[in-house]
Amino acid sequence: MPRIDIAERPGVDLAGRPRPTEDRVVLHVDDTASTAVVLDGATEVRPGLPSGGWYSRRLADAIEARLRSDPTEDLGALLAHAIGAVARDHDLVPRRSPSSTVAMLRFSADDVEALVLADSPVVVYTADGPEIVLDDRLDRLRAAGALRTRAAVDALRNDDAGFWVAEAVPEAATRALRRRWPREEVDAAVLATDGVSVGIDTYGVLSWADLLSLARTSGADAVLETVRDAELADADCRRWPRSKRHDDQALVVIDFAVEQG
Repeated sequence: MPRIDIAERPGVDLAGRPRPTEDRVVLHVDDTASTAVVLDGATEVRPGLPSGGWYSRRLADAIEARLRSDPTEDLGALLAHAIGAVARDHDLVPRRSPSSTVAMLRFSADDVEALVLADSPVVVYTADGPEIVLDDRLDRLRAAGALRTRAAVDALRNDDAGFWVAEAVPEAATRALRRRWPREEVDAAVLATDGVSVGIDTYGVLSWADLLSLARTSGADAVLETVRDAELADADCRRWPRSKRHDDQALVVIDFAVEQG
């Protein structure tokens, strides 16, 4: 079994107040196939809807239940069933419900497999360097100016002309990005929410190679601390404009180079 290091920290709300994290981590270890999942509930501002944390918690529970019943179920099928179960149990309506990103990594004796839906990346480290599985459809829409209003976001959610995310449409699981590697080629893997990946993509205080090196020498929480230190140095959000000083952070580091009993 590879060494698995998990670190989590809550962020703040849009008004800068502390609140419980809306990120979730699921880890299911099995002799046949083990699976790690990271979810990031989207900040919900539409009146009358539950929070993104409410949704990510229920989706995490549904995913965990599927993993307990069949740890080798295809990742896409598992995610589709979990989305459908949450939608049915809580009468969720497409485009009028809270949502979450999904990052999944499964490893067995033979393979390592990633599934990514929305902007929580999976990074797999091989002899060729970090291979990033990143769903940037939402970011591309933002850059094109297509998401200026709430109505535009709602219209493009879970649509082939827009972006896909876990919400109330099980079909979203079939639009996830997927990759697979032979197990012997993988040195390590990382799953992260954007409260962590922003340190690489936006702040530039780490590279993906730096992240793995720091996690190996000082632990996964040291990675979170590095990102938070950058944000504290930009407390007025001027250098890096953002809606919240600190986002929630969740990080899973799976180190295949270190086997544990």
